[in-house]
Amino acid sequence: MTVVDLPAERYLSVKDVAEILGTTERFPRRLIEERRIEFVHIGKHVRIALSVLNAYIASQTVPARSVRRVG
Repeated sequence: MTVVDLPAERYLSVKDVAEILGTTERFPRRLIEERRIEFVHIGKHVRIALSVLNAYIASQTVPARSVRRVG
């Protein structure tokens, strides 16, 4: 019997990424095609690590402006 170490990282399909982002599958495919997000080829499948997706979301997050109160 062989013991296999499974990766601690979770890998997502293009469909999963689209669902998380609330977009169509075309958007994550375009990110991959334009090399704007890191991805892994596993055979004929493309996967994106959950940590990579979280980093992408963080890099695209625009902070709110501070509100000055008058009065």
